[in-house]
Amino acid sequence: MERLTVHASVQYDIFIGNGVRALLGEQLKAMFGAPKVCLLCDSNVAPLHLKEAADALAAQGFSAASFVFSAGEQSKSPETLFSLLEFLAERQFSRKDVLVALGGGVTGDLGGLASALFMRGMHLVQMPTSLLAMVDSSVGGKTAVNLAAGKNLAGVFRQPDLVLCDLDYLRTLPDKDFADGMAEVIKYGMIADRDLFDSVKDGDVKDKLEEIVTACVRIKRDVVSRDEFDTGERAKLNFGHTLAHAIEKESGFSVSHGAAVAMGMVAICAIADAHGFSDVLTFPAVKAAVEHNGLSAVSPFPLPSLFAASVGDKKRSGNAITLVLPSEIGQCRLKTMALERWKELLGA
Repeated sequence: MERLTVHASVQYDIFIGNGVRALLGEQLKAMFGAPKVCLLCDSNVAPLHLKEAADALAAQGFSAASFVFSAGEQSKSPETLFSLLEFLAERQFSRKDVLVALGGGVTGDLGGLASALFMRGMHLVQMPTSLLAMVDSSVGGKTAVNLAAGKNLAGVFRQPDLVLCDLDYLRTLPDKDFADGMAEVIKYGMIADRDLFDSVKDGDVKDKLEEIVTACVRIKRDVVSRDEFDTGERAKLNFGHTLAHAIEKESGFSVSHGAAVAMGMVAICAIADAHGFSDVLTFPAVKAAVEHNGLSAVSPFPLPSLFAASVGDKKRSGNAITLVLPSEIGQCRLKTMALERWKELLGA
């Protein structure tokens, strides 16, 4: 088992390993006493893991309620958020109580935002059940729901109080969802760790998950500790995401986040190589890594058609947009350019 500590506006621990879900009850008692607990999960995770979590909490003397919402990106919405807030209010939860987000990225984002809003802040534990959530969204405090205009447009920074990454949960993860997580792993290798990239580029990863998850979380921990509120270096974590969010939106979110990130990384590497932004060619290696990990390298939408959706992204400021461009495998840089130049690069 690995234990990492994030030093941000609040300090919290991340436990990574097989069986760490068993720490939930004792950690809650040690940190908060004996609060009420709300277990939040979606309709896919509930039949797999909800009862076990509820029973474990009950055995430790906790009073636990459960809020289950429909699985899918469409539930990352203001409607689901306010349904959850009403649920907490109706059951008389307080600021001293705990919301446990048991699930993937949608659950973590939804739970994080709800915990920040309810009574201006209740305790939050992230228990990611997907690889993508373990390596990325459960750590760092970004929470949001989607609006009709785009992805993650309504949210706040809200660091969790505790993160438990139990690798056993990955045993029930469908192959498609595992591949989604690998897109984010490849991202971390691309932006900060050539050795990590090399260790996963051929797709042989399932015997080294603790090492991989720990490497990704360590990178994110270090970046978040230096730039918690995304004013500089943290933007590098968005490698591939400007086009990914555009692909997701254009597909009506039928293309998953991880799949879209894979396509976005490949596309931005192709652009960087073709226009001299990269110091060495990156496109062939990234394309191969994506495909070896069960992901498509090709967007279902031509790049010119993604311009409008891409400039609705949070990385735009006025008439400029900041892109994360690869320098080489393991390094990237931020480049701000006029929207007209970005439009040209997409061939729009």
